[in-house]
Amino acid sequence: MRRDRFAELVQSLREAIDHSQGLRSLRTTVLPAPPRQMTAADVRRLRRGLRASQAVFASFLNVSPRLVQAWEGARRTPDGPALRLMELGLSHPAAVFPGLVSARKR
Repeated sequence: MRRDRFAELVQSLREAIDHSQGLRSLRTTVLPAPPRQMTAADVRRLRRGLRASQAVFASFLNVSPRLVQAWEGARRTPDGPALRLMELGLSHPAAVFPGLVSARKR
């Protein structure tokens, strides 16, 4: 094993011992809960509530219109960043869908 790697391991072990003895506190990060799954009806309700076509809705989420069609047809379920954006869009539509929400208020 290379000396620099060994020294790094020894330092890490010392830090772990210090922590276990209460001499060192570690930084912790609280992660947000994963977004709840959305059904085809949920996606359709959100999009229609914004009065957006599938193509426009897809553009805001940076996905293809075919993917939105698959979500609404229950052939696929939203996941990843698109699911998180839709979750945020439910509670803060102006932040996620700014052009749609401001146009709807007029």
